[in-house]
Amino acid sequence: MHSKPYDRIAVVGAGAWGTALASVAAAAGRQVRLFGRDSDVVRAINNQHENPAYLSGVPLPESLTATNQLSEALTGADAVLMVVPSGAVRPVAADLRAFLPPATPVAVCTKGIEPTTGLLMSQVAAEELGDVPVGTISGPTFARETALGHPTAATVAFDFSHTDRLAPDESPAARLAVSMSTAYFKTYISDDLVGVEIGGAIKNVIAIGCGMMTGAGFAENTRAALITRGMDEMKALAEALGGRRETVTGLAGAGDLTLTCSSQTSRNMSLGVQLGQGIPRRACFDGRPVVVEGEANAASIIDLARRVGVSMPICETVHAILHGGADLSHAFGDLWTRPIEAEPRALDISLRNPAQPKLRQLQGRQQ
Repeated sequence: MHSKPYDRIAVVGAGAWGTALASVAAAAGRQVRLFGRDSDVVRAINNQHENPAYLSGVPLPESLTATNQLSEALTGADAVLMVVPSGAVRPVAADLRAFLPPATPVAVCTKGIEPTTGLLMSQVAAEELGDVPVGTISGPTFARETALGHPTAATVAFDFSHTDRLAPDESPAARLAVSMSTAYFKTYISDDLVGVEIGGAIKNVIAIGCGMMTGAGFAENTRAALITRGMDEMKALAEALGGRRETVTGLAGAGDLTLTCSSQTSRNMSLGVQLGQGIPRRACFDGRPVVVEGEANAASIIDLARRVGVSMPICETVHAILHGGADLSHAFGDLWTRPIEAEPRALDISLRNPAQPKLRQLQGRQQ
């Protein structure tokens, strides 16, 4: 079975991840135009083949061209990757609509849930873009490593129409997966857009929690427990929204969760570590105004989970610390002394936990 790649790809957003994806597409032989608002960044990409603001020291393909004119980036595009912060997805999608060629697929490569509406990023974009296929590219991917050519894998997900199921090799997911494939960037295809996006949104919140515990002095056992039980929270919310639990065990769920919870290259993990060390939020990142997607998404995820009746105790704990003024030691102590439950969930047991919250006394143990 063969699939025809998209020849011309527009990437909207010249931050680290947008630049990395544009670099991958260009390396795969596609004609790529990268849109960015910063004229200095656009000039550097075109003249120096580098993005000094977001990926300094990383060489970019000479065939990659950048522009600060959205119409120029989208003219003649066969597919579009939208790579902007979650809060910008709606207005940028609205701007795209005026220049987007008919029926052109759009992959929203942004992770999160919109506040107030509870919509996933693809759903937000779809409301603004109208009748075009909307999907995502997601997985365990640090931008710098991807752009440097370290072997990386990601999932390309779109909802499949009836026509897509009859000819899956001609589906937007398959064609975009082929378009982005290189010797070092391996793609997988999914028809479970909800499951893929839920994994990408929740992992940032769990990573903040793992960082908090690491910063507070706890060791690998603690992080492994949070990762595993956090993945169960992902599964529960994905299933409640129509996704599949099995999707969450793949690259966009377990893979992305493991990566983000294991390295301070992740801003989410890094924020958690600093907060766990007792650094006030305003002083984190040396006082620089660093955007941490999981910080804002903690509120929107909990709001959505409460609407659909899904219990997410780890995310609730992180949310309470970030946005409710909860004491970190007490909040995680309460988490660890919740009722004793079963694995798997089918074994319906909930027992009173005789333990008392003692995490504060445990801080600083040998790792």
